[in-house]
Amino acid sequence: MAPNQGMLQEGAREEKGENARMASFVGAVAMADLVKSTLGPKGMDKILQSMGRGHEVTVTNDGATILKSVYVDNPAAKVLQDISKVQDDEVGDGTTSVVVLAGELLREAEQLVGQKVHPMTIIAGFREAEAVAKAELTAAAFSNAEHPEAFRNDLLNIARTTLSSKILTADKDHFAELAVDAITRLKGSGNLEAIHIIKKAGGALKDSFLDEGFILDKKIGVGQPKRITDAKVLIANTPMDTDKIKIYGARVRVDSMAKVGEIEAAEKNKMREKCQKIIDHSINCFINRQLIYNFPEEIFADAGVMSIEHADFDRIERLALAGRVMSIEHADFDGIERLALVLGGEIASTFEHPGEVKLGSCKLIEETMIGEDKLIHFSGVALGEACTIVLRGASSHILEEADRSLHDALCVLGETVKEPRVLYGGGWPEMRMARAIEEAAKKTPGKKSLAMEAFARALRQLPTTIADNAGLDSADIVATLRAAHGADPGASRMGVDVIAGAAGDMRELCIYESFKVKQQVLLSATEAAEMILRVDDIIRCAPRQRSG
Repeated sequence: MAPNQGMLQEGAREEKGENARMASFVGAVAMADLVKSTLGPKGMDKILQSMGRGHEVTVTNDGATILKSVYVDNPAAKVLQDISKVQDDEVGDGTTSVVVLAGELLREAEQLVGQKVHPMTIIAGFREAEAVAKAELTAAAFSNAEHPEAFRNDLLNIARTTLSSKILTADKDHFAELAVDAITRLKGSGNLEAIHIIKKAGGALKDSFLDEGFILDKKIGVGQPKRITDAKVLIANTPMDTDKIKIYGARVRVDSMAKVGEIEAAEKNKMREKCQKIIDHSINCFINRQLIYNFPEEIFADAGVMSIEHADFDRIERLALAGRVMSIEHADFDGIERLALVLGGEIASTFEHPGEVKLGSCKLIEETMIGEDKLIHFSGVALGEACTIVLRGASSHILEEADRSLHDALCVLGETVKEPRVLYGGGWPEMRMARAIEEAAKKTPGKKSLAMEAFARALRQLPTTIADNAGLDSADIVATLRAAHGADPGASRMGVDVIAGAAGDMRELCIYESFKVKQQVLLSATEAAEMILRVDDIIRCAPRQRSG
C-alpha cells in the first residue's frame, strides 16, 4: 500500500518518485512531438475537428491554436499548453518553437536522470546555460532604429520570415508590405486595436489590401443617405424596439380594441421621443449595438440621420476607437478606465443630456463594395493611425488561417517597434547560443557541465527540426553550421537555407527574427522544463460523486 493511501479520498490516485517524473516527461515530450512537424518554412498543417455540434474544422499550423484546441489529461502537457498561450499573448509568434525547445530540454533531462544525475543538479546546469545563452543572444542582437529606411527593411524581413511558415508564404512580400504599412501608421504606439481586419470570401489571397480608413461590415438602413460628409457620429448601445413589457409571463388585459390602439400609440410616442432625443444631439450618423426597428429607422430617415444597426461589440469598440468615443465592452471596469483615459468619450445608452455625450467624427462616410458585399467606409477618422486590412480568399478556412498568420506578423512587428533589436534567423541564434554554452561547459566543474551540454544539444534540435521538416539531411546541415560557427565564432552568419537545401548566409537571404521573440522562447522554455523537472509526486483527486 502507498504511504498516503489511507489519507487520500477513495478514488484518488498518487504517483511518486520515478513514476511521477516519467509520466511528466512522457506527457511533455508527446505534446512537443505533436507540433514539431509544423516548425519552419516547410512545416506541415494540422486539421482540427471539434466534437461539438457541426463538427467545426480548423486547418492550421499555428502552435498556440493547435495546443489550445487539444484536450489533454497529462498535467505536464498542460504546462506546455500554458507557455504556448503566454508566448502567443506576449509576442504573438514562436508558439511552436517554445514548446519544441521545452520538449527537447526534457528529453535530454530524461537521459541525464537515467544516468543518476539528480534533477536539482540538472536544473542548476540549465540555469547557468540559460544565463550564458541570454548573454550571447544579447551580444548578437543589433538595431537599426536610428536609420528609418534600414529599420523599415528590418521590419519587412522579419514579417517575411514570420509569414514564411504560414499559409501566406506564397504572397509573403505582399502581406509583409501590408503589415509593415499598418504598423508604421501607429507611430510607435503599438495599439493593435487601431488595425481592423475583416475577412471577405472571394478572389485570391493576393487581392487583400490595406485601406487607410475604417470599414464596418454592415449595411446602411433602407431609404437613408448613402454618403455623408463631416459626419457627427453617436455610437450607442440601447434597445430601439418599442418598449414592450419584457417580464416573463406578464400580460396586459383590456376590455376593447380601442384600448389596444391606445397602448400601441403610447409605445410609438415613447419611441418617437427617444428618437428625437437622439436627433437633438446634432448628429448625422447613429450607430447602435442593438437592432433598430422599422419605426425608429423611418424617423431617422425623415430627419436625414444615417442609422447602422446591430454593430457587434468588437466592431463597435473599434469604431469608437476610430472616432475617439469611449467604448464600454461588457462593463469591464479596467477597460472602461483605460478607454476613458485614452479616448475621453463614451458609448451612450441614455440621451437625456446631449451636452454630456461626446460624439465621434470623421470627414466622410460612404457605402463601398468589396466583392458582392456592401460595407460602410469611414475615412478621415479622428484617430489618424486607424486602418483596415481586408483579407480575400477562396474559403472561410483559408481566411481564418490567413487572419491568424497576419495577426502573428502584426504582433511581432509591434513588439519589434518597441524593442528594435533584431537577429538573423534560420537557426543561427540557436547555433550561436549552443556554441557559447559548450565553451562555458568546458570550464564548469562537476555534473552541471553535463546539463549544460544537454542544453546545447536541445538548442541545436531547432535547426535540426527545421531541416527535417523540409526533407533535408539535417545531420549534414547542422554539422556544417557547427563547423562554420566554430571556425569563425561571433562573425559567422550561417543558418539553414531550406530553399537551397544547404547552409546559407542569413544576411544575404534576408532572414531576420525579432530579438524579443527569441528571448521569450529561451526564457519560457527553460522555466517550463525546470518546473516539470521538479515534480516527484502527482496526486489525482477523486472524481466528484453525483448526488442522487
